[in-house]
Amino acid sequence: MAIWSNNYHGSMNEKAFEFNSSIDADARLVYADIAGSIAHAKMLGKTEIIPREESDALVNELGKMNDELQDGDLTIDFSEEDIHSFLEAELTRRLGAIGKKVHTGRSRNDQVATALKLYSVSALEHLSSLTANVALALSEKAEQHLETIMPGYTHLQRAQPITFAHHLMAYTEMFLRDKSRLDDAQERVLHYLPLGSAALATTTLPLDRAFTAEALGFKDFSRNSLDGVSDRDHSMEMLADMSIIMVHISRLAEEVILWSSQEFGFVKIRDTFSSGSSIMPQKKNPDIAELLRGKSGRVFGDLIGVLTLMKGLPLAYNKDMQEEKELLFEAIDTVTFCLEILPAMLNDMDVIEAAMLKASQKGYLNATDCADFLVEKGIPFRDAYQITGNILKECEEQNLTLENFPLDMYKKHSDAFDETIYKKVDLKECVIRRNVAGGPAPERVKEHIEAVKTKLEDYQIIS
Repeated sequence: MAIWSNNYHGSMNEKAFEFNSSIDADARLVYADIAGSIAHAKMLGKTEIIPREESDALVNELGKMNDELQDGDLTIDFSEEDIHSFLEAELTRRLGAIGKKVHTGRSRNDQVATALKLYSVSALEHLSSLTANVALALSEKAEQHLETIMPGYTHLQRAQPITFAHHLMAYTEMFLRDKSRLDDAQERVLHYLPLGSAALATTTLPLDRAFTAEALGFKDFSRNSLDGVSDRDHSMEMLADMSIIMVHISRLAEEVILWSSQEFGFVKIRDTFSSGSSIMPQKKNPDIAELLRGKSGRVFGDLIGVLTLMKGLPLAYNKDMQEEKELLFEAIDTVTFCLEILPAMLNDMDVIEAAMLKASQKGYLNATDCADFLVEKGIPFRDAYQITGNILKECEEQNLTLENFPLDMYKKHSDAFDETIYKKVDLKECVIRRNVAGGPAPERVKEHIEAVKTKLEDYQIIS
């Protein structure tokens, strides 16, 4: 029997009950719901809405149920409508009439909203820790390649020389921003407590909502009961934050896929994170990276699903909102798995330094440095730009590079050239001299790595 059943209501159709049920999805809220119920029961005793001994009995039995669930001595009955119904039914089975008093002064509407927020805080903390692990894994990989020259790209065209470390640390910054967003989101989830809003209009009982809010770690309680039960902003924000995380994972995965191709050959993904072909014996496919890239669409879909779900709902609670939990949970699971597997994949990725250097030697990546040489000699940049362009045209016609372009031919284009031009266009020197804060010079990248490690010193890479 559903907890809302009474003589006023007829029996629900069996298929309709199954359709209405959410316990398969919301079973994961069990510990959050117990925590909310314990705080609520304590408040009921403190305010003497129920006798203190009955409040103590509820709190003690809920604590036992929590421990038994963790130990496997109590199992969830999935024939119940939802996890909240299961817990109340189990409490009533153990305590009789006292168990029925746990729902005094609350509705499933504010109960569900509270449990979802408590669960979300825990999920956000875990996701934040995982993004820190990814940032650290990237930093550790970067530290091994401070002087590994590779092409920097714009428009997927070789542009200027950088280091592999500098490229990886760009992703570190992305995941640090992700962590910051997740940490900020925790603050907003805990901004106010829905519990006490009841179904939509609070209750006539003298609830001490400030006590309950403090007991559960909330800064305040909801100041409008309609908003308290119908607000799902935190779910939408979490989904948006997780979608951005998946954008970053997908971009990194895409680069790994490109780098591991024969066309690039910059990295080799070991067999631990690749698969073969069922028909072509020679093939090694970057399946894990491709799945990381592909999973982004699932999370984006969850975000769009919840936005679409919420955008047309009148106040206050509507049953549509039951669907929001499944979409949020799916996204949390997907992002968690992706963040867990990414550091291990990076660790098992071999970097082919020679291939990166060879690619850097083609495409005149040091052309800007040639122009800068002339600028340092007092030639206006636009003139230096034109002179360098003329030199590049001649290099291309004669199959030469700026490194082996004869000095007498340099001088035909400008008397400002001298033998020091060759050091200026040396690829390694090009990188070392980009010693500007935020630049690819090994010294600067090393500082960047050390700053990240200091910032995340409380975290440890999980691989």
